[in-house]
Formats: sequence, C-alpha cells, structure tokens
Amino acid sequence: MTAVVTGIGVTAPNGLGVEAYWKAALDGQGGLGPLTRFDATQYPTRIAGEVDGFDAAEHLPSRLIPQTDHMTRLALKAADEALADAAVDTAALDEYGMGVITGASGGGVEFGHRELQNLWSKGKEYVSAYQSFAWFYAVNTGQISIRHGLRGPSGVLVTDQASGIDALGHARRQLRRGTGLVVSGGVDGALCPWGWVAQIATGELSRVDDPERAYLPFSAEASGYVPGEGGALLVVEEAEAARARGAHQVYGEIAGYAATLDPKPGSGRPPGLERAIRAALAEAGAAPADVDVVFADAAGVPDRDRAEADALVAVFGARGVPVTAPKAGTGRLFAGGGSLDTATALLALRDGVIPPTPYVDAADPAYGLDLVTGAAREARLRTALVVARGHGGFNSAVVLRGSGSTR
Repeated sequence: MTAVVTGIGVTAPNGLGVEAYWKAALDGQGGLGPLTRFDATQYPTRIAGEVDGFDAAEHLPSRLIPQTDHMTRLALKAADEALADAAVDTAALDEYGMGVITGASGGGVEFGHRELQNLWSKGKEYVSAYQSFAWFYAVNTGQISIRHGLRGPSGVLVTDQASGIDALGHARRQLRRGTGLVVSGGVDGALCPWGWVAQIATGELSRVDDPERAYLPFSAEASGYVPGEGGALLVVEEAEAARARGAHQVYGEIAGYAATLDPKPGSGRPPGLERAIRAALAEAGAAPADVDVVFADAAGVPDRDRAEADALVAVFGARGVPVTAPKAGTGRLFAGGGSLDTATALLALRDGVIPPTPYVDAADPAYGLDLVTGAAREARLRTALVVARGHGGFNSAVVLRGSGSTR
C-alpha cells in the first residue's frame, strides 16, 4: 500500500491559500505582528501569527458562522481547498470510503471563552446552544465530515504541536485498512485570553515586542516562541485508488512515520526525538544519507533547540543535511504546525527548492546545523523529513518522497 498526497489546503498567517503561502515561504516573508484579536497590552507576550484578511462569510455558508469557532472556519476553508486541489468529486465516490482525521490541541477555545463570559456576566440564557460542540477538540473532524459527506473511518489526535503529523500517520493506517481517501492534517488556533494565558503558563513564550526578533529558532538570540493560528489539510489517498478515480497530480508519498514519547523528566533517559526519526526512516526504507532536507520543529527555546539539534546531528552528522524552519514566519500553530510543514515539504519536493527560515540571520554555530536562512536554496530534492514535538513529550516524524503526476 502506498499513501500519496493529491491535494493541499492552507490557511496561514503569511498566506491564505496554497500559492499565496508558498510564495511567501519562498520569499522568507513572515506573518508575525502585534496581536489584534483582543487587547493584549497587559500581557507579557503581545506578538502572534494571525491569518490576515480571512472573512469567513466569503468562504462559508451563513448557517455555519454562528456554530463554529474561528479555528473551525479556517479548517473548513483549508478542507475545501484541499479537495478542490485534488479534484475530488465526493458525490461520485463511496461516502463510507472517505474519512477525516485531524489533529487538535484544545478545540474551539475562542468560542468557549466567549460563551463562558456570557454565562458569568449575563446568565445561562445567553449561552449559545452551539457551545455543546463548537468547543470540542474533535469539532474540525466533525464539521468537515458533515460538509463534504465523508462518512468513513474518522478521528482526532490530541498531541499538541505533533498532532498534525500524527493525524497523517493515522490516516495512512486507515488507508491500509481499506479506506480509499482521508482528509487529514491540522488547523488550529487559540488567540484569545483563555488560550493566551495557557500558553504564557508554559514559560516558553517570547516576550520580545519586535515581530522580526521575537521568534528566532536555532539563533543565539532565541528567547522563546510565538503562537500562531492556521495550518494545512491534505487529501491522502491510496495510490491505486487515486489512479482509479483519475487523480491528476501527486505531490508525494508518505513513506514513513513514527511517534515516540519522552521519558519522565529526571529519569536520566534520553529524549525520544532521535528514536522517532530513526524509526520513520526505517519504515520508509531510507538511510540518513537519502534525506535531502529536514523541516525542523524549531521550538525557539534554547534548551529545546539544543535537544532537537543534538538529535539531528546524531542521525545526520554535523551540518550533514540542510535544515529549515519556515514556521519562524508563522509562529507555532499548535496542531496546525506539523501538517503545514508537511505541506511545505511536499511543495519543496515538487519545485526543487528549500524555503528559508524567516527572521533568522544565521544559526548559532554551536548547534552544528546547516540552517537555510536569508534566501531560498535550490536543490535536487527527492526525500524530506518533517519532525514535530508537542508539549508533554510527544515526538513525531514523517518521511516524504516526491513524485510527479499520475499521468
């Protein structure tokens, strides 16, 4: 069984839609700026990656607006684009042969925050009936399934930043079990006071007010990360099923996937990222020398950057493979980050070019990484590795192989 990606949909702070995002990524154009979704002046962190110019009413039926969180509206837009990009006519396929598997971090937090405010300030009569599901971490899966009639095996993975990759790994598992097509990945966001306080509590957010200096992964100036919203959804199909329906393009193959969990702090055991990378490579039948580019997790927190760099150097050697972190231009997108990196890697494989790491002038030499900065780098790309880590010790890795048209 070969799992291939035939469609991509993107909603990102530096680009709404695949081509707008890809152009920004290649140009090293970031989308970070002062937080505008609520008054953050009293908070220690005030920079975020917001999806600019998104008007849900332009993309979705009016009936969906009052029952959805902003995050879900972005997800529905990405799903629409991915299915259109794959030229999938869902009405012509078995509705029980198509599923939805997404990643999530906490659900529709902004919607839930607003309704709790109504409860506390006005009373229960002012709480929306849609609160019963709009906050739920599985809501993106449910709304996409209903909108497109995808009634096959579906689910949701909640592993924070690793969720988008984990969702793709589970989508491939469903293809092995006979499902023909899965819409998968992650679109996330929690840019509201409730979600903001939860992020501040980690102690890992940057407190720098300059958007171009706030999130600098692998830099000597790294001081924490910047949250963002958005992500990517992908149409993942079994290769023969894609050919049978006449799919006109294949971005690439999901060749290997693995996930690990870090040991308990203080146990003396090493982190699990290196094991996840090696296991994903083994499943793909690939050696470290076969990997042409790595899309890094890029926490932007010095000790976490060090742990990731150590894992990459252990597998590939010092400066052994080009490494990039386009997410420096979007912020960390919770469950959306890993799938957006996966989409970016597939576009890089398609076009033979590595997008740079925005805002970062150069990597700290102590990390031993060949970090792509400044400008995009043309290269012969056949295999890419994408890694992600979630709060609580989650590690995920996916190996992608490029492929041309199915024609």
